[in-house]
Parts: sequence; structure tokens; C-alpha cells
Amino acid sequence: MDALLQQIMQYQADLLLPFARISAMMMIMIAIGGKTIPGPIKSAYAVAFTIMVMPVLPPSTFTNLFSFEMAIRVFQQIMIGSAIGFVSVIFLQVFVVAGQAIAMQSGLGFASMVDPTNGLSVPAVGQFYLILSTLMFWSIDGHLAMMQMVVKSFYVLPITDVWFSTGKFYDLVLFGGWMFAAALVLALAPLVAMLVINLSFGIMTRAAPQLNIFSIGFPFTMMSGLIVMWLTMENFVFHFDKNWQRSIEMMCTMIGC
Repeated sequence: MDALLQQIMQYQADLLLPFARISAMMMIMIAIGGKTIPGPIKSAYAVAFTIMVMPVLPPSTFTNLFSFEMAIRVFQQIMIGSAIGFVSVIFLQVFVVAGQAIAMQSGLGFASMVDPTNGLSVPAVGQFYLILSTLMFWSIDGHLAMMQMVVKSFYVLPITDVWFSTGKFYDLVLFGGWMFAAALVLALAPLVAMLVINLSFGIMTRAAPQLNIFSIGFPFTMMSGLIVMWLTMENFVFHFDKNWQRSIEMMCTMIGC
């Protein structure tokens, strides 16, 4: 009877503790963790994925499920899964910030849409970059890479009393600062082009003060912004690949692989 009880407790520990880490990542990560996907669907997906990977995960050494230490272990797994998923959120926000900077500079900032991922109102250019980056994330099987990353984390960071070191949280904060630098690099070419266009209109205003620069320059600036975005769109794939590789390296740094 005691052997049967021990087997049941071991099975529950091998299911519940990995489920806490996997579900935390899925609730936060891009694409799957969006607000447009209902919570029960995400929970069912997390349960199905946990059951699927249970045979390949190392068995849990902690089986005292009815204790306060169990709550601490669950919180530990949620922290690890949330850190992995949050890296992907920072990666996606690179393109949203870049789109917002381009929209503000080209006069398209007033055209806003509701972001389904964050539930906020963002410029249409940022929404376009968000949709494009999300589609590319699906096309390169980024969600599968993150699933593989969370499974690998159980081997590098098994379910023990080992927590994240303080340096890893500091690396995550620095990675958030990298988001703004990467967004500036992505939007640098359109921003410089729009700066030259605005400088040209300033010279025209100085040369001909009687010219109504506002009635002419505003629609020309918006049209020029769209044209510059179209001309620099091929850089999007290059920056997407580089930023995604940087995000994968950051996930490896977080779990210590």
C-alpha cells in the first residue's frame, strides 16, 4: 500500500511541477500567450504538452506535495517559465517600438489600432510590424524552439531547491535595455530618411515664407514615410533573424545551458 501511494505521489509530482513551469511560459510567450486566445485553451494546451513530454523529463526528486515547501517549488517553476516566456515578449516588442518610432516621425502616429497582444492602442505602423513579426515567428517554428527550450531547462535546471542567481535577473534587465537599442537600429534608416525630408521642407519654408508648408508637407511626409518603409522592408528579415538569435542566446543564458 505504501509503495502504491509513493508511485501516485511521484506521478503527481512529475505532472504538476513541470506543468507549473510550462504553463507559466505559455501564458506569457508571444503568439500563444496573446489575450485573443482564451485562457482555457492555453491551459488545455499546456496540460497536453506536459503529458506529452513527461516520459522524457527527469523524475522529480520532490514528492511532498501537501506541504508549504510545495508552494515554494511551484513558485520557483513559475519564475523559471515566466523568465523564458518574457524573453520572447521583449523580442517582439523590438518591432513594436520600431514601428511606433517610424509612425511618430512620418506623421502616421495618429492612426492607431488596438494591439491584441497587450490590449493597448498602438500606431498602425507598430501594429503592422507586430503582425509581420508574429507571422515570421510562426513560419520559422519559433514556438517549437521555445518548447524545446523549456524541455531542455528541466535537465539544466531540474526541480530542486536551486533558484535563479541574482546575475541572471540582472541579465534579463539588460536585455530589456537591448530592446530599445535594437528598435533604434531597425528604424534608423526610415528615421534618417524622414529627417532629411523634414530638413528639406525647413529649407523650403526659409526660402519661400509665403508657401503654406503645412498643407503641402503633411501629406507629402506621410506618403514619403510609406515609401521609405517599403524601400527598407528587406532589412526587416535580417533584423528579425539577428534579434531572434540574440533572444535564443538569452534564453540559454537564463536556464544556464
